[in-house]
Amino acid sequence: MDAFVIQGGTRLRGEVTISGAKNAALPIMAACLLTQQECLIRNVPDLADVRHLSSLLENLGAKVWRDKQKTLHIQVQDESHCLADYETVRRMRASICVLGPMLARRHRAEVSMPGGCAIGDRPINLHLRGLAALGAKLDLEGGNILADGSCLEGTEIFLGGPFGSTVLGTANVMSAAVLAKGKTIIEYAACEPEIVDLGNFLNAMGAKISGHGTPRITIKGVESLGAADYTVIPDRIEAGTFLIAGAITNGELILKNCRTEHLMALLDCLHKIGVDVDRQDGTIRVSSARRLNPVDITTQPYPGFPTDLQAQCMTLLCLADGNSMITEKIFPDRFMHTAELGRMGAQLRKEGPTVLVQGVRELIGAPVMASDLRASAALVLAGMVAKGETTVLRVYHIDRGYEHIEEKLQRVGAKITRVDQPQV
Repeated sequence: MDAFVIQGGTRLRGEVTISGAKNAALPIMAACLLTQQECLIRNVPDLADVRHLSSLLENLGAKVWRDKQKTLHIQVQDESHCLADYETVRRMRASICVLGPMLARRHRAEVSMPGGCAIGDRPINLHLRGLAALGAKLDLEGGNILADGSCLEGTEIFLGGPFGSTVLGTANVMSAAVLAKGKTIIEYAACEPEIVDLGNFLNAMGAKISGHGTPRITIKGVESLGAADYTVIPDRIEAGTFLIAGAITNGELILKNCRTEHLMALLDCLHKIGVDVDRQDGTIRVSSARRLNPVDITTQPYPGFPTDLQAQCMTLLCLADGNSMITEKIFPDRFMHTAELGRMGAQLRKEGPTVLVQGVRELIGAPVMASDLRASAALVLAGMVAKGETTVLRVYHIDRGYEHIEEKLQRVGAKITRVDQPQV
């Protein structure tokens, strides 16, 4: 099992090119099941999750291959396979995205209940409610969702839940509705850039979708979809992580291939903390003062502060001059990283969905264990600024969402090494 060994205390300097967005690429890959024509998806990151979904698509009858330009070629050759089995699906939650496309195109699907990061309860009842509203017949048997989509018809669907809209649920319903009869309106749809990207990809295939990026999406069903050649947006969470990396190490980083409009909540937060950010034509330059200000953060659906940057910002605020409060309203249990940061000297107190962060003068290197994807990134950030050596175990989590992160960090000066089963 791989781990990272990090020597702290190095200021990061240089340029980092941001990869394509994992959370956009995965639903787009799944949407290729809606046609038998070849689809080209450009700017797809080389990630464990991408490889897992590629394997699942191959099990479902698609041919998937990557060329030297980071372009995925996906073409369905056999539509008789409709089982997304547990051994494949358990590895990541985004596997559920094949459900909507299979219902729309193949009219039936058997999909295992999804796995993914351990960040609290993430039910898929909104997915199922939305698909049922379209006319799908759904049963649960042996941990598998058995679905019949032979009579999908457009309708009005409300996708709001106790913690806001559902991103993957919106993706599933959109993908099913594009081939349903008539018009579908999704109310309280997710507004994330990744949903906009999926809608743009589906339109490139011949779908008729409008309003994606707003809480009300309108979809006019079509008879069939065709080939598409599409480029995935940059990863706003990777960009945010590297912005925080530059800030926490008191470094100077230039990030290439960014969409600053996708990062406004984080950029506003960094400004309050005292981080200097200069934006220009898809490039962001970040530098930081020695003194960091405390702030209060509440995670919210887009365009609010993203839950996927909560752990990284907590690490940054561990070194602020004062007390900060972080409230998690998307996944209230997403605080498993707090105990590991505490091992490094952070002063954190959890009270329900809120953590009080009391700034300290320094963090101390220690062996720590990653619990999920974004917690992994937070611990790497902590290791780069901590005094001494930090070993981050279970970095297979970080490989799910960050493309060759240790290589990118090494190129800007980080002392980070990937090792196999270290002695700690």
